[in-house]
Amino acid sequence: MQASIKPEFSPNRLASLDFMRGMIMFLLALEAAGLYNVLEDVTKENWLSGLITQFHHHPWNGLRFWDLIQPGFMFIAGTAMAFSIEGMKSKSLDYLQRTSKILKRCGWLFFWGVLIYAVKKDGLAFELWNVLTQLSFTIAVAYFIFDWKMKTQIIFSVGLLLLTEILYRYMDVPGYNQTYVNHYNFGNYMDMLLMGKTSRGGWVAINCIPTAVHTIAGALVGKHLMSKQPAKTKQLLIWGAATLVIGYGMDLAGITPIIKRIATSSFTIVSLGWCLLGLAACYYLIDVKGNKKGLSFFTVLGMNSIFIYLFFEIVGGRFLNGYISTITQGLFQHFIAENGIGIISSISIFFIEWKLCEFLYKKKIFFRL
Repeated sequence: MQASIKPEFSPNRLASLDFMRGMIMFLLALEAAGLYNVLEDVTKENWLSGLITQFHHHPWNGLRFWDLIQPGFMFIAGTAMAFSIEGMKSKSLDYLQRTSKILKRCGWLFFWGVLIYAVKKDGLAFELWNVLTQLSFTIAVAYFIFDWKMKTQIIFSVGLLLLTEILYRYMDVPGYNQTYVNHYNFGNYMDMLLMGKTSRGGWVAINCIPTAVHTIAGALVGKHLMSKQPAKTKQLLIWGAATLVIGYGMDLAGITPIIKRIATSSFTIVSLGWCLLGLAACYYLIDVKGNKKGLSFFTVLGMNSIFIYLFFEIVGGRFLNGYISTITQGLFQHFIAENGIGIISSISIFFIEWKLCEFLYKKKIFFRL
């Protein structure tokens, strides 16, 4: 990771892209600070419980709002990559130079993704379920087909989804041949080969195969937004609506269930649809209509997304969260209920992390991989 001092915005920079990235980091930072778990306790047997449930992953077959965060992260990474590659081309960097930069970025993503969960109480661990390790693969795939024609990239993406279907349906491995059954599917078998263990939550490392579609689609959308084609928002809406119909249709027809934890093809397609609609709305409202007031709250997070992600996962999870929680507990335990203290702690943790990003933003220091 390296820090660079750059202008806040380039003429071709999409404010909507920074906003979406910042919004995703905002939501992830609040989760890392423990806010959603506290709110879940507060709203038990309350009419708000259904809303708070949306901020937790679906246990298996189904879709919640929180299941869209990682796809959104990977989709936006693809869109940003498209702008980055075109920027490198404008600086006359040849193919080998561009490839070197992208592969170096992927290497660092993989390194940090493994490091985040490498240190456990009972020793060192090797895990490939983290979004950064997954992203290191999907960015590489999206990059190497970046210059292909759009139709060819779409056919390639369909091929990735078909490969996923084949692996889960037809790889008859004893003990791991129950297609969409948690802990007994082909993805779990691959985890045993790669890491010698499976995830308690049912996540699998080969999710990077189907979710590469998110990053590929993001890159295609990035090129679309940089083009001179008219009605860009309308096209995004059409693509989004089409993928939603296909994905939900696959689930409702009993073809392939929507399961985020193993990134089934139907889940990948549905989540891509929501990503497309989300970007279409943000692009239209922010970049087309020029509604940019108040975006800086999210932009300061989006401009240092990798840095703040690593910060709240490593520093926050291993030190800051506990430190702040101890302080708030000591200050308010005689005046405020336990859940109230938890809310204060979570908001305080987030505020500190946001102020750190604001400081870096004002100093024009942006960490890049």
